[in-house]
Amino acid sequence: MTSHGELIPLEQYFVGRDPSARALFDAVRSVILSIGETEVRVTTSQIAFRRQRSFAWTWLPGQYLPGDVAPLVLSVDLDRFDTSARWNEVVEPTLNHFMHHLELHSPADLDPGVLECLREAWSKAG
Repeated sequence: MTSHGELIPLEQYFVGRDPSARALFDAVRSVILSIGETEVRVTTSQIAFRRQRSFAWTWLPGQYLPGDVAPLVLSVDLDRFDTSARWNEVVEPTLNHFMHHLELHSPADLDPGVLECLREAWSKAG
């Protein structure tokens, strides 16, 4: 058994999961890598994208929430509250860190506004 912080192989994270979750993750990873060099850290609970610190995460809501949920959620850490209606939820876990959660159902959910937020988060994490 692994703890939530222990690194695991990427393939292990998606074993037994909805195949569309992996396809969505690959789309997110491709978008982020198009911005610039990024480290990917996989744990049992989430996949973090990092530079000097983490700036975005993907996770499987079915691990935590009952019922019909999105195959994958993208969470982006910004130092501001993005008012776009695209976000399913925005929370401020610590002062001036606003976690923006986006349910992903298709690669089209990664629209230009999301790309701009990822670019901003990537820049601030370096």
